[in-house]
Amino acid sequence: MNKKPLLKNKNIYETKCPILQYADEIRTPVLIVHGENAHSRYFGETAYHKLKGNNKELFIVKGVNHVDLYDGGDKNAIPFDKIESFYKENLK
Repeated sequence: MNKKPLLKNKNIYETKCPILQYADEIRTPVLIVHGENAHSRYFGETAYHKLKGNNKELFIVKGVNHVDLYDGGDKNAIPFDKIESFYKENLK
């Protein structure tokens, strides 16, 4: 099976998703969760690097793709412990 890339130009997210244009203005804590094998992982990494401050975190879930994080799939992939600890630390 020959898979075509989802996007020929990955920079299309930056032009079609203006949130990245304002990422450096976000001052609240941010947790970005991505699957290690997610086709969109680069977008989360780009957003993470554009965020300012030290109240940001990029959490990569090993061995899962984008869709596995919707419902956990058969891998029980949603990192509830990580999300809970981030909330407890940052939403005081």
